[in-house]
Order: sequence, then C-alpha cells, then structure tokens
Amino acid sequence: MLPLAMLTGALSYRLVGYISFLTPYLIFTMLLLTFCKLSPREMRLHPLHKWLLLIQLVGCVVVYGLVYLYDPVVAQGALICVLAPTATSAAVITGMLGGSVAFLTNYVLLCNIGMAIMAPVLFSFMGSQSEMPFFESFLFICRQVGPLLILPLVFAWSLRAFLPKLHARILSVHKLSFYLWAVALTIVTGSTVRFLVEQQDPDYTVEIGLAVVSLVICVGQFLLGRRLGKTYGDPVSSGQGLGQKNTILAIWMAQVYLNPIASIAPAAYVLWQNSINSYQLWLKGRKNE
Repeated sequence: MLPLAMLTGALSYRLVGYISFLTPYLIFTMLLLTFCKLSPREMRLHPLHKWLLLIQLVGCVVVYGLVYLYDPVVAQGALICVLAPTATSAAVITGMLGGSVAFLTNYVLLCNIGMAIMAPVLFSFMGSQSEMPFFESFLFICRQVGPLLILPLVFAWSLRAFLPKLHARILSVHKLSFYLWAVALTIVTGSTVRFLVEQQDPDYTVEIGLAVVSLVICVGQFLLGRRLGKTYGDPVSSGQGLGQKNTILAIWMAQVYLNPIASIAPAAYVLWQNSINSYQLWLKGRKNE
C-alpha cells in the first residue's frame, strides 16, 4: 500500500492540489482514533519518555544549527525529521517486534503535546511567518497547530466518558486508520511533487541533500533510541518511539510553515523508516523460526 499511495500521489500531483486542504482533517482523525485506544487510567510516565522527548525537542535545534552551515533549506528538513512526533502506527510495529505497546502509546501522546508547544516557537523564528513579529507569528501558528494535536485527545477522552457506545464503535473500526493514512500519504506526496515540479531555478543538490540527511537522521534515531532503551531494558519500544515518525504530519507542517521543498526530507523518511521496520520484522521472523 505504501508504494501505491506514493505513486498515485506523484502521478496525480495536479489533481491532488484540489484536495490538499483535507490533510489537517485526516491528521486530526488519525490522532483521534489513536487516542481513543488510550485510557487516562493507563497513562504512565516512564523515565525513558523524558529522555526521548528531550532528544526530540533539543536535538532538533542542534541538528538544525549544524546542517544550517551546509544549507538552510536542508536544515529545515533535518529539523522536522527530528521534531516530528512518533507515528500513530508505531505501537503496532512495536507489538510485532516484542516491545511494550503501552509504553509507545503513552509516548505518542507525550511527544504530540511536546510538539504542540515547541513547533510554534521554532517556526516563528525560521518558518514562512518569520517576517511577522514573534508574538503575532507564535499565536498564529498556535491557533493552527495546537488544536490539531491537542483537541483529538480531548475529543477521544470526552467520547470515552460521555458517549461510551460511540467510543466503542470507533474502536471496532480497526482498518479505518490505515485507509486514512493511505489517503493522507497520497495527498502529501502529490503536494511534494508539485512543489518540485513548479519550483523556479531548481537546484537538485538541495533535494539530494534533503534525502541524504533524512536517511542519516532516521538511522541515527533508531540506533540512539535502541541504545537508550537497553539501559531501561526495552530497546525495541525506545527505538520505535524515537525512530518512527508521523511523516504525514511532518510533511504537511513543512509545506505549510517552512520552505515547501524541505518536505522532501520527511517524504524520504517514509521510505527509510519503512525499510528499517521491514528489516527488523524480517530478523524477528528468522529468530522465531
């Protein structure tokens, strides 16, 4: 489904532009479905969560500063690949690899809250609204990012408390998140291709740089997550928490708040992280034979 969704988006990039406005609504719905699976009573803050969140929020600034010396646009792509929250589907892969689904689900919530706070600050300095006064830019981005990342949690827990039948019905629709993800991936891929095709005076060294830096960051985050996780006895969950990214959200945010070309980095990250996960699942299958 991954290659098909990306291929469809790439080939129909002119048509995708007409429905690109749906992307934030799809992200909202996918987060809502994820948070419906998490009960407030099951919330547990693990010491490892703090380290992973610190790496994302501080590490993205460090990476941005280092890569900026090479190219500002590539630096934006690097930043979003580190800052982006954990993928909503990461818990599924974590369970298949023998990790803690509860740990991962809790971290998905935590890092979304962290990004809702951090992203408006960073994008106010370096994004498309950087020419606005800081406070005005900060509030503008907060009004868009905050509801997108926080309201799904409020809605999910409200449904659990006041409309339990509807909440149970949502939980019973197991494949809905997958199809929403496929549609969202098609749209953001098409949008990325459109930016590439329509850019003036293209310099493909930047595009290559974005793809390479996303590969380095992807491998680095999986390895660093696993290394930290070994200290707490759960390398699988930690590696997936740091390495798997909500690339749909990352691509959309790069296109809206940063230089649109920077969205190539999270778009390439889709391929890298799925290749790593496929390899991990293959190794797990060999060990179980």
